[in-house]
Amino acid sequence: MTTKTEPAPGPTHQATPARAAKTRWAWVVGTFFGAGLLQPGPGTWGSLAAAVIWYFGLRAAHLSSWAVAGVSVAGALIVTLIGIPAASRVERECGRVDPGFVVIDEVAGQWLVLTAASVNLPHALVGLGLFRLFDITKPWPARQLERLHGGVGIMLDDLAAGAWGLLAMIVIRRYW
Repeated sequence: MTTKTEPAPGPTHQATPARAAKTRWAWVVGTFFGAGLLQPGPGTWGSLAAAVIWYFGLRAAHLSSWAVAGVSVAGALIVTLIGIPAASRVERECGRVDPGFVVIDEVAGQWLVLTAASVNLPHALVGLGLFRLFDITKPWPARQLERLHGGVGIMLDDLAAGAWGLLAMIVIRRYW
């Protein structure tokens, strides 16, 4: 007959598992230079960071509305192309599906909305509000795109939300 011995009283020292290796570039891109690590609401912080960069970057450039649209679309496209592999890698390395701290998708969606905005503070704020509204409510097809695997799903649902925000911004611009 074997007897079970109780552990000695006091703190136990268990070896902590080694931290999973992180791919630095993917985490920097995925969290948009750490904006996604801010609380509360990392998605809002990521969108705000994107809007601030858009506003200050384009305000100083004094571009025509067509040039603003071109730069905004190009920025959203580049961020998407870099964001898909970055988001996929971060998702895999952290072991969570669509982790909230991955906000590169918010950057792409936010810049898409701002494609139709004038480079002024009221339009930047309206664009920010529109994107957050559609990103949170996820109208068709955003909710369906969110179900796609990895970085593709992470990025495309926010681009769909950005497309809805862009349409709303076009309507608002027509009357404002």
